[in-house]
Amino acid sequence: MFATFKNVPMPDENGFFGEYGGQLVPPHLKAAMDGIATAYAEIRERPDFKEKLSGLLADYVGRPSPIFYARRLSRQLGGAHIHLKREDLNHTGAHKINHCLGEVLLAQFMGKKKVIAETGAGQHGVALATACALIGIPCEIHMGQVDIEKQHPNVTKMRILGCKVVPVTRGAATLKEAVDSAFEEYLKNPDDYFYAIGSVVGPHPFPMMVRDFQAVVGREAREQFQERHGRLPQHVAASVGGGSNAIGLFSAFLEDEGVHLVGVEPAGEGVDKPGRHAATLTRGRPGEIHGMKCYVLAGPDGTPSAVHSVASGLDYPGIGPQHSYLKDVGRVDYVAVDDQEALDAFMTLARTEGIPPALESAHAVAWAIREAPRMAGDEHILVNLSGRGDKDADYVAERLGL
Repeated sequence: MFATFKNVPMPDENGFFGEYGGQLVPPHLKAAMDGIATAYAEIRERPDFKEKLSGLLADYVGRPSPIFYARRLSRQLGGAHIHLKREDLNHTGAHKINHCLGEVLLAQFMGKKKVIAETGAGQHGVALATACALIGIPCEIHMGQVDIEKQHPNVTKMRILGCKVVPVTRGAATLKEAVDSAFEEYLKNPDDYFYAIGSVVGPHPFPMMVRDFQAVVGREAREQFQERHGRLPQHVAASVGGGSNAIGLFSAFLEDEGVHLVGVEPAGEGVDKPGRHAATLTRGRPGEIHGMKCYVLAGPDGTPSAVHSVASGLDYPGIGPQHSYLKDVGRVDYVAVDDQEALDAFMTLARTEGIPPALESAHAVAWAIREAPRMAGDEHILVNLSGRGDKDADYVAERLGL
């Protein structure tokens, strides 16, 4: 049931990655989480579940996604060669569909009557609404009003797919508040509702379950790169908000000590400006949020801080517990890229390779653009291009005056 790192179960039987994770929830919610964990452990091993999920990933999502060598960008920068794992080519345009299909299928096998979730940039919402339409389960998505205004095309897609979109106007009206609102709705009827968390966050078993469904990205990438180059890349990078696309890619390389793993956080307007960034692992400290222990951006009283990122899917004051553990043991380097670097990377990749990336993915691309010229010409960087930039095009054009 469990993945391992250095022969240690990840997570342990109580849902902890080292000291992080767990089920920090009221007793009645713990019972619901335990029920999901038990059902997941049993259903994921059923041949009919595995066959249906693998078939949909191949024939519906379009897996495996390819690895593309960004030749013009690499030549322009000099130094290391940059390669892109093209999750943006998946149906719905991002990595989110991988775990959404898994979660909705699990809900169906459990006999649930409605799927509830939150979304930030809208990619999780679109992917979940898509999966629910495919499987035939009602879908309800909670989304911060600020993100609704920034990501209007995704909101329209969700509604076209038959999803009920619930605007959240409290507080900063972004991802953290959307999570709060969705959890409240779920608690009204946990027996009939299924909460489909959109990242590797929340109480056990969600950090494990979402990671497992996203691990297909890393398995493919490792095999594809070795087949093409006869070796592994020296550097593997992905953006980190809650952390699902990153842990999906990193999972296949954790035991490869020669592979440098890099998680790229949103520095926003600067990591020295409280409330104007979301660099949780760079500036946060261990704490509790949304039913788990992890690194958190919080005030002196422990209340989660306001956060900001140009990328709606990254503005979260917590982080997946496995990422918190990997930071502490030093297996992954977590760095930060600011809004302007991400916007510049968006435009650079669009104009050198014809690929506008999601602003979330642009943070990882920005790190590669920053670091490649400092590396040797025989080094390779593999970047998870976790989503496409269609949803961000109007916003970027407005920000840059295009």
